[in-house]
Amino acid sequence: MVSMWLCLVGLLAHTQAADHCSPEGGVCQEDHHHCSGEYHSGLCPGGVHNRCCMPTGSHSSGCPGLTIVSRSQWGARAPKSVSHLRNPVSQVFIHHTETPACFNEHDCSVRMRGIQNFHMDSRGWSDIGYSFLVGEDGRIYEGRGWDKVGAHTKGYNSVALALSFMGSYMTHNPGKAALDAAQAWLGCAISKGMITSSYKLYGHRDAGSTDCPGDSLYALIRTWSHYDHHGKPHH
Repeated sequence: MVSMWLCLVGLLAHTQAADHCSPEGGVCQEDHHHCSGEYHSGLCPGGVHNRCCMPTGSHSSGCPGLTIVSRSQWGARAPKSVSHLRNPVSQVFIHHTETPACFNEHDCSVRMRGIQNFHMDSRGWSDIGYSFLVGEDGRIYEGRGWDKVGAHTKGYNSVALALSFMGSYMTHNPGKAALDAAQAWLGCAISKGMITSSYKLYGHRDAGSTDCPGDSLYALIRTWSHYDHHGKPHH
C-alpha cells in the first residue's frame, strides 16, 4: 500500500509539472496508456513517451499565438520506423516544398498527405521528411515533430530541425500569416528546449546543391537574426 501511494504521489507530481500540457486542457501520461482524445508531443516533461493526451480536434502548441495541426488532424499515415533526436539541437534549416501553396486547413491537410505519400512511396522514406511545415493559412503542421530524426537535409538530419514552407518561393515570399507563424514556431522551439537559444539558421541550399528554399525566401531568411552569415552547418 505504501509503495502504491508513493507511485500515485509521484505520478501526480509529474502531471502537475506539465506546464505546457495542463494549461491546454490535456493530461500528461505514458503513451502506451489509452487516450480518449489524441496524443501531442513536446508538451510534457520527462521521457519521449510521456505525452499530452488532449481532446480530439484541439489545436495545441503549448505556445501562445501558435497553432499546430497534429499528425492525426491532417490524416498522417503511421511512420515505417522512428529514430529520436537529442534535443535541444543547435541548427534549423528552412525549406520550401515546391508545390502549390495552400490557404486553409482543409487544403493544407490535403497537401500534407500528398507530400507524405510522395516521400514514403516515391522516395522510399519512412515518413514525411520535414520536422514541421507551414501553410499560407498561418498554421504549423506537424511532420516528424520536435524529437524525431528527419529526412530533410542530407548529412544534418540527426542534428537539426527543419521547417518547410508549403509553396514555391523562387520569385516571391510567403505571406505575412506564414512568416509570422514561422517566427512563432522558432520562439516556441526555444521555449520548449527543442532548439538552443543561440541556434543557427540556414537555408537548405547552404548544405547542398539545391535552389531550396527558393531565391526570394532565401534572401529573406538571410535577414533573420539567427541566420549564420559567418559559417557553414556542422554535422
